[in-house]
Amino acid sequence: MNARERLVESTQELLWERGYVGTSPKAILERAGVGQGSMYHHFDGKSGLALAAIRRTADGMKETADACLSGPGTAYDRVAGYLLRERQVLRGCPVGRMTQDRDVVRSSALRQPLDEMFGWLQERIAGVLGEGVRRGELAAGLDPVATAATVAAVVQGGYVLARAADSPEPFDAAVQGVLALLAAQVTTPAP
Repeated sequence: MNARERLVESTQELLWERGYVGTSPKAILERAGVGQGSMYHHFDGKSGLALAAIRRTADGMKETADACLSGPGTAYDRVAGYLLRERQVLRGCPVGRMTQDRDVVRSSALRQPLDEMFGWLQERIAGVLGEGVRRGELAAGLDPVATAATVAAVVQGGYVLARAADSPEPFDAAVQGVLALLAAQVTTPAP
């Protein structure tokens, strides 16, 4: 792995662990095992490096979510696959965690990949749910857009509650709750 990759990967990890404010250039350099010259050769400083790391994290999350949402089965099965996938719940969401950092949300450049990822996720889930409604798998009255927003909010809120309780149980309970609400919308598939 080259110096640029080590810098981005180290920044991804540190942002997830410490947030933007808590991630110093010195800590990034130490974790990456590179000198200061490498950072400034590849990036225009901490914010440029953080932007590359946030983008990479957001892209990775899109890829993981899309794999679940593109899987086999009904719309319910695919959304359930996304909700039930393995996560490091007590570490929180690596993208959602960035939204809690005031320096990130105040920067339109740093916030942009977060906005794009959450927008994409809700649109992707809404697409799956809409497909389920059209195929008769889900009740005709289900609002795919509002339900997708609910699913995204449950996941993010579940992370926060789990971290606050220092237990994955609140996350698991929130996911089971939204799955029960969604299951109530499942119909017998049209012949």
